Amino acid sequence: MKNISRLRYFIYLSLTIIGGCTTGKKALQKGDYDASVLKAVSRLQNSPKNSEALSVLQTAYNYALQDHLRRIEESKVTNDLYKWEAVMYDYHKINQLAEEINSCPACLTVVPNPSKYIKELDESKYNAATARYNSGIQYLNANNRQSAKKAYYEFEKVQNLQANYKDVKAKMDDAYWMAVTRVVVQPIFVNSRLYKLSGDYFQQQIDGFMSDYSRNKFVLFYSEQQASKQKIVPDQVLSLNFDDFIVGQTYVKERVERLKRDSIVIGETRERKPIYGTVKATLSIFEKNISSSGLLDMTISDWQSKKIVRQQKFPGTYIWTDSWASYKGDDRALSKQQLAMTRRREVVPPPPEALFLEFTKPIYNDLVNSISYFYNNH
Repeated sequence: MKNISRLRYFIYLSLTIIGGCTTGKKALQKGDYDASVLKAVSRLQNSPKNSEALSVLQTAYNYALQDHLRRIEESKVTNDLYKWEAVMYDYHKINQLAEEINSCPACLTVVPNPSKYIKELDESKYNAATARYNSGIQYLNANNRQSAKKAYYEFEKVQNLQANYKDVKAKMDDAYWMAVTRVVVQPIFVNSRLYKLSGDYFQQQIDGFMSDYSRNKFVLFYSEQQASKQKIVPDQVLSLNFDDFIVGQTYVKERVERLKRDSIVIGETRERKPIYGTVKATLSIFEKNISSSGLLDMTISDWQSKKIVRQQKFPGTYIWTDSWASYKGDDRALSKQQLAMTRRREVVPPPPEALFLEFTKPIYNDLVNSISYFYNNH
């Protein structure tokens, strides 16, 4: 049995190796000439005298070269604005095939001088950069934010093609600042000295979100202080104000339960036998709720027209709870949990400043999600 298992493993391994060492013939028959060349090269690097691979390479390379050159000529005569990128791609593929063949000595016996188009590739890159640059200029001349974004991306592609093409860096910078939406965030006003520190902390959280925002590179947030210092003229103003807030509304609820338990030992006979009876107690359970809530208004306005672009209200609530109990009567009428409650004492609630911060937490989460949603694709 062991010998049969080894034989099966050997056959499986052999088939795997044979399957992996394709000569590229199937790819050639399917018309995938580039893949056929690469597979034949790979086979000849491992088996330099493989006659089938040599034959496939010679045929596939000639077809691949002619196919790329045909596509290049077809691309050149089209009216496609970005045709030079297609030309560039085909020249790159031709040069890539040449590199592969040059790295294989056996391959050079059937394709001794694989064609390379270095100069033509460079020229196509330059022409592609020129086309993108001219497109960017047209978008930039439209003199509006959406077109400026398109111009920015066109100039970005120019840089990828030709890093030092003309004044592309300056044009890219011009397009960016034309596309940017500058948003000045007004500080939140809390009309209470008691909650000023809490309001300042809430403001710091919002400022932190604004300064870290990077989802949309074409949106920049400024505080009023930053805008004044940098002499920024905003496109939009984002204002945040509490329409109303209430901190520390206290509610205490008492629930009375009359308890009794039977079959409890309440004494002994003279013969020291237990006497069973019923024990009773009155349990008073107290529950204190301290509710704090507020409603934040967010308004985004256009700086020039003063028109409201977006307005939304964000409610937030926090309820602090405490519970304890007391009893009168026989404690044996109480369960373990009830007895434990009677040993608890009323807890001092958090200070008002802390309660203020607690109800602003859900407001903050909803607020930043709304701002992100609005500006991510602005």
